[in-house]
Amino acid sequence: MTLLFAATLFVSAFLLFQVQPMVGKMVLPQWGGTPSVWNTCMVFFQAALLIGYLYSHLTPRWLGLRRQMLGHVVLWLACALLLPIAIPETTSADAAEIAHPFALIVVQLTRSVGLPFLALATTAPLVQRWFVETGHGAARDPYFLYASSNAGSLLALLTYPTIIEPTWPLDEQRRLWTWGFLGCAGLVAACGGKLARGSSRTLTDGNHSADEDDEPLTWSRRLRWIVWALVPSSVLLGVTTYISTDVAPIPLLWVVPLAVYLLTFILTFARKPWLPLRLTSRLLPFVAIALVLVVLTGGVELRGLPVWVLLVLHIAVLFLVGLVCHGALAHDRPAASRLTEFYLWLSLGGVLGGLFNALLAPLIFRFGGLLEYPLMVLVACWVRPTFFSPARWNQRWWDFAWPAFLGGLTGALLFLTREFGMTSGYVRSALTYGLPCVLAYLMSPWPRRFAWSLGVTFLVGTLSSSGRPVFRERNFYGVVEVANVQGGKFRALYHGTTLHGMMSLTSTDDEDRHEPLTYYHRAGPIGIACRRWFASQPPGLSVAAVGLGTGSLAYYARPGDSWTFFEIDPTVVRIAQNPEYFLFWSECRATHRDVRLGDALVQMRRAPENSFDMIILDAFSSDAIPVHLLTREALQLYLSRLKPGGVIAYHISNRYLNLRPVVAKLADDANLVAYERHDVSGSWDAGTCDSDWVVMARSDADLGTILLVRGVGPTRDTLWERLVAPPNAPLWTNQYSHVLGVFRRRGVSDDIPELN
Repeated sequence: MTLLFAATLFVSAFLLFQVQPMVGKMVLPQWGGTPSVWNTCMVFFQAALLIGYLYSHLTPRWLGLRRQMLGHVVLWLACALLLPIAIPETTSADAAEIAHPFALIVVQLTRSVGLPFLALATTAPLVQRWFVETGHGAARDPYFLYASSNAGSLLALLTYPTIIEPTWPLDEQRRLWTWGFLGCAGLVAACGGKLARGSSRTLTDGNHSADEDDEPLTWSRRLRWIVWALVPSSVLLGVTTYISTDVAPIPLLWVVPLAVYLLTFILTFARKPWLPLRLTSRLLPFVAIALVLVVLTGGVELRGLPVWVLLVLHIAVLFLVGLVCHGALAHDRPAASRLTEFYLWLSLGGVLGGLFNALLAPLIFRFGGLLEYPLMVLVACWVRPTFFSPARWNQRWWDFAWPAFLGGLTGALLFLTREFGMTSGYVRSALTYGLPCVLAYLMSPWPRRFAWSLGVTFLVGTLSSSGRPVFRERNFYGVVEVANVQGGKFRALYHGTTLHGMMSLTSTDDEDRHEPLTYYHRAGPIGIACRRWFASQPPGLSVAAVGLGTGSLAYYARPGDSWTFFEIDPTVVRIAQNPEYFLFWSECRATHRDVRLGDALVQMRRAPENSFDMIILDAFSSDAIPVHLLTREALQLYLSRLKPGGVIAYHISNRYLNLRPVVAKLADDANLVAYERHDVSGSWDAGTCDSDWVVMARSDADLGTILLVRGVGPTRDTLWERLVAPPNAPLWTNQYSHVLGVFRRRGVSDDIPELN
């Protein structure tokens, strides 16, 4: 019997976490593929889980187990009628909704996967409750089954990107998931049959078990459960966003934090916890201090270390926060009769943590960056259980005196080091931040005092930090910064750690216009392509550019031309069009220029056929690769909007992905000619970057002068190499794409100038 119930929980959890990345992959293309889209999906799934737990808690009380079991069968039958899962496409073009599409995404998910996910979400608490009612010998403490559920979740999470995604297209994944869902329905029915045969008394009783009220619960205890569940949920999303934007913009990196989060559940809810709560509670202050030091220094002093060192630190923070908070939940779990209520409050905390990160944090910290992550770690230090408290300094007034002292000390050290010319370096960081953090650790036996002490140090350090950017704003799509770099020589636009353009503050060209820099400089691939091709064409060209950035490409527009930029982030549009930040837009010579806000494919479908002479796709350099722009169907759309003789240019520079075979296969599949130019002449002193561009057209003649150099007769430019698809090159479609399949074993060096 135990095996049946454990297998049911395992399978239901496996399906629950298989559908999340599958549905996320179906939703991401409509919203630019940013980490915030995945965070929104996570909040939706947490909310659906909460509703499922509420259903599992209330229906046995209101209906009795017999009627509740019949109602549950009806629920699963209704879900079967809605399968397979399909995501409706949004048609909204409202700027406010595009800037904050949280509600739209939730509506999409509710319509497509809401009811089947709800049925699966009810399985864990409901089947465990049924197990309690069977009278089995292990039924008095059924929480070990929760570990089986989380093991299924973990396996699903690890197998999706490594086995499921590269093996089957989306339609096949949906079909296989449907069969799995029906199989899980059979397992749930078998569990119900076991309960019916083993506990007829309970099935005929419309009330809850006689021992339901043996253990009265206080609201303070329920509140502790909520907080202990809220904190690691928030830290999970905080770590995911932080390492995906500020540490290593590696695609699918969100898998690792979520796997660690689930692992903490498995370790703490096992029959015998693997790590004692007393130990993890003592270790948490160490990693909290390390995190605060890294955030305050911006990681500058650690840039010489491999990226994995910082990744290990952030994963260790999440791991210990999860072990402490989930360990506290496991340690304080109620009797089996309160199981469904316990899971209900635990789920509510998870939802609140997700809502805080996905909905409130972008508004609260709009101009402050990703602050919710370190602040929530400080909350974890506050609410951690403590098992030792020395008598010395036990007076309550130390809770206020010590944080105030450390705040003043941090401010004084920052002022003094700045006065003596120490603006950076290991010594300054050790004095200004390291010393106060060490003194804060002395208060670690008192959780609240330690959290306040470290928090005040962090707050003063953040407010006093030098090197502030010219502009910083956070919205749904991430943190965007405008900063002066190279000693004020250039002004740069960053999205997380990805550079999206730069302008010189000290020089202009012969026409007193600012030349494009970074990947767009005149001697780079796209600069050469634009200058040569436009020179051979009459005025009046129509150009489409996917990705606005600083507006650097607008430099190449000529009088009489029409340029249309497609950009999904409203903040980027405001920055590019504001002459206080960048001047490419205001200096653009095009007769007509326009920005269409929203996803490029959605907006481009609204354009008439044969609209553009050139299409420039500049959206693949960051971590959030918009895979849907690199599919066979996307290329077919581009070609339908491209005039005869037109050219398509792809910017495929990327630190972690080798997109060359993907683009080559697309060209080969569409019977196009494609040429690549890899520029390695970048120099930070000159404000230029290495870049990789591909141009393609229906024939070599359409590419014309792009492939030629000036001289006596037509001479081929040998730096443009014919792009040929390797035999095993993947063809990405709307149904199939595998990012890990083009992952580089070593990231390409792409150092960026420090903010100063």
